Amino acid sequence: MATMADVARNAGVSVATVSHVLNGTRPVLPHTRQAVLDAMDELGYTPNTLARSLVTSRTRSIGLAVSAISNPYFTEILQGVEAGALEHGYSLLIADPHDDPEHERKVVQLLHERRVDGMIVAPSADPRELIAYLGRHKVPTVLLDRLVDLPADGSMRFDQVCAESAGPMAQLVTHLAGLGHRRIALVAGLPGLSTTSERLTGYRDGLATAGLVYDERLVVHGDSESAGAEQATAALLSLASPPTALVTANNAMTIGALRALRGCGASVPDDIALCCFDDFAWADLFSPRLTAIAQPSRDIGAEAVRILLDRLGAPDRPARTKRLPCTFVHRTSCGCPEQPLTSVKGTVS
Repeated sequence: MATMADVARNAGVSVATVSHVLNGTRPVLPHTRQAVLDAMDELGYTPNTLARSLVTSRTRSIGLAVSAISNPYFTEILQGVEAGALEHGYSLLIADPHDDPEHERKVVQLLHERRVDGMIVAPSADPRELIAYLGRHKVPTVLLDRLVDLPADGSMRFDQVCAESAGPMAQLVTHLAGLGHRRIALVAGLPGLSTTSERLTGYRDGLATAGLVYDERLVVHGDSESAGAEQATAALLSLASPPTALVTANNAMTIGALRALRGCGASVPDDIALCCFDDFAWADLFSPRLTAIAQPSRDIGAEAVRILLDRLGAPDRPARTKRLPCTFVHRTSCGCPEQPLTSVKGTVS
């Protein structure tokens, strides 16, 4: 079995240089790095990860805690995280908190006990125990998708990355208003999530921009799941004056809303126009094809890895929140012909 010394001789460098290439402990010139990698490949050298972690106090592993991994949105985020981790030589340990605050804290503790170098977490609607644990143990962490209000004094350095929510939601509402709709309903997500509150804000902003009055009867909560959205949509359709247009706040709730519409025999967009937050692979297979806000799921995951690695390299730098732009995908469920893609710019704070 080849050793580091064998790799060093083959590449014409010192053992220390091979170590720096493997561990990232010091910059190495690109051609020298490539010579080391070529030598490793030629000799079939496999690094001893356990021994390396004992020397560096790093396991080169990242813990990922994300609920509803079966949801296509989070599946794509996972793919982005996995690709980003692999690119930088990190392995991934995955846990599903099931959007339950107590279980969330337990799975994060288990990941921490596995000595991951850092974590990427999509927090639940009540992340107080999670934040307290991560802060107490000073675990390098990036909060994903759902933002958390952190102390203004900077005592907790948690970076955050997500997609824009309010602006794209407002864009859906103003689009429907521009088509003549005056009773535009919203199937909102699970209360307590930042994505829910931000999309509700965007909904109200869109109404205000269009000169429409907010009517609380037209806002129902589907709790971010299909079954809840089906019931919530049915309640909207039973109103004395039902909505003429509907916006759903995530992809799972879009499925539930479509079931409810089918159940009552409503035709989209002839009887009711439909727009949704979250695009997904089969959204253009429905008839009519779904007008949607597409989130940059894989980019969110990859960006979370980049931000986490930045944090590992500079533990004391100020925390930052990065929002990535979404894309308005104009199809036909809103009741008009398809248009070119447009995006809403992201921000960093």
